[in-house]
Amino acid sequence: MQLRHLAFLTPGSYRPEDPRTGLDDALDLIAFAEALGYDGAWVRHRHLEPGISSAAVFLAAASQRTRHIELGSAVIQMGYESPFRLAEDLSLLDALAGGRVQVGVSAGPPPFGTLLGPLLFDGDPAQFDFSHARVQRLIEALNGAPLGSEETRVGNAASQYRPRLQPHAPGLAQRVWYGAGSLASARWAGTQGLPLLLGNVSRAETHDDFVSTQLQHLAVYRQARADGAPSRVAAGRVLVPTDGADAATRQRLLDFAAQRQARTRTPQGPRRTLFAADVVGSSAQIIAALHADPVLQQVDELRVELPYELPASDYRRILRSVADEIAPALGWRPRAVAA
Repeated sequence: MQLRHLAFLTPGSYRPEDPRTGLDDALDLIAFAEALGYDGAWVRHRHLEPGISSAAVFLAAASQRTRHIELGSAVIQMGYESPFRLAEDLSLLDALAGGRVQVGVSAGPPPFGTLLGPLLFDGDPAQFDFSHARVQRLIEALNGAPLGSEETRVGNAASQYRPRLQPHAPGLAQRVWYGAGSLASARWAGTQGLPLLLGNVSRAETHDDFVSTQLQHLAVYRQARADGAPSRVAAGRVLVPTDGADAATRQRLLDFAAQRQARTRTPQGPRRTLFAADVVGSSAQIIAALHADPVLQQVDELRVELPYELPASDYRRILRSVADEIAPALGWRPRAVAA
């Protein structure tokens, strides 16, 4: 394994009665990671639970606390979104961030569509198109072509303009990633030439084993690349190093991982969802496990996925252990950050 790019994914959790504290902790964590030399910070996009319900709004705040680190959404479920309005938000975010935004998206019906139907849609959600075409409409909007005829103008009392997405963020359309968890989505991402996010969740279709399934997704994606050109692929793994933790914290982390382990043994639920096992232990044990991971042997970008609802001190210790001990052993070198 030759690790070139190191990022992390934060769940952005908070207590329902005190969202500000948890959100501030997540913003501070991104600034902390930038100081450690991390290349990217990604946030989970979550609905109807105490988490980051608007990645664009949250990352706009993060953009003002950082200077260099990439800022990503993993993933925005397009079934909840109007592609053009989302494009406006993301373009404004990218302008504020100086071109650092990475947009992770996925297609399909929104998981809470039945519950939220009357609140989200002017009609029956079953009649809406939640296919990959929704992603294509987002990318088309981000490209920022003028709208209407040559003569069409919009504006105000001072100026008139050709109507187009504003602000236009050059290159953002090429920074739209697809979060693929199935063979069809991996193949589609490849045919579109989109960078690929491989997370710690997949769907069992031809294998009941997570790693075998993800290897197949990666192979299908690369075979589908029409031009054969290389593309960014980032793989996510939950890493929980125990180095530097006191005995009580170490036992708490081991117990936490143990109660999550059962879900990794077989496909879960009617969608046959597969979960990757958490990688928990000393830095040396985690380094050995990552070197032996067949998926990571084929990619050079790693996204450290932080578990839900750990204390902020645990998150900082995990990120420092990865940056100081684990990632350098995989070939990564921190980016120098100017004072």
